[in-house]
Amino acid sequence: MTARKPYPSDVQDEEWDFVAPCLSLLPLDAAQRDHSLREVFNALRWLVRSCAPWRMLPHDVPPWYTVYQQTQRWIKAGCFESIAHDLRSLLRLAAGRDPALTATILDSRTIQSTPESGARAGYDGATRRKGSKVHAAVDTLGHWLALHVTPATEQDRDQVAQLAKSVQEATNLNVEIAYVDQGYTGQAAAEQAQGFCMEHMVVKHTEAKKGFVLLPRRWVVERSFAWAARFRRLARDYERMAQTLAGLHYVAFVCLMLSKTMPIFGFSS
Repeated sequence: MTARKPYPSDVQDEEWDFVAPCLSLLPLDAAQRDHSLREVFNALRWLVRSCAPWRMLPHDVPPWYTVYQQTQRWIKAGCFESIAHDLRSLLRLAAGRDPALTATILDSRTIQSTPESGARAGYDGATRRKGSKVHAAVDTLGHWLALHVTPATEQDRDQVAQLAKSVQEATNLNVEIAYVDQGYTGQAAAEQAQGFCMEHMVVKHTEAKKGFVLLPRRWVVERSFAWAARFRRLARDYERMAQTLAGLHYVAFVCLMLSKTMPIFGFSS
């Protein structure tokens, strides 16, 4: 492999040692592999962080079509969800929390559409924005548990069942309570949560809201969306397929969680 000047987004040696087993769908030295898998991952990290189109990847990384095809393989295989699950357990242990979490927070974020995502875009009357809506469930530290994408016209309360199912699959039916905002009110949403053995708790404003109000529990998922927004590729919906947009959210959080996890083992990130 020809040496190149590293980018700030490049994966560190210790980080690569952690993720390589999950990303190696084939042996690292497989005969049909023309490019370093680590360099493919570096190119993906660069793209998510910088927001360049696939075809405008730098010339000193693997070709864009190689990076795109491998990214789709990783997303379909659930590689990034698996890495995020392992990192979440480590970070919870480091924070003195039980890895077997019992609570989750649900919320959504509407992302402005682009010509690439136009066929999927819908209008969100609450935010007055046309685009896609990212529905997410996080743990009490703000780490992804489940995530899926719909047109912005879809109501938050209608997504409870799918999020609850994904959360319980990721936690072996261990989650007992889901904190939500007032967009999830209603008997139907509560019954969807109860169908997956979750209590549905709406966190309401205790008084008239004036300015910024930090609400219990709910602020955690808002912070997670803010973390995701640091990755410019996620600032708008640039993807033609919903599963790609969801997968890149996991890529972003794997990058964030790796940088938090490495110091636990005495490595600088």
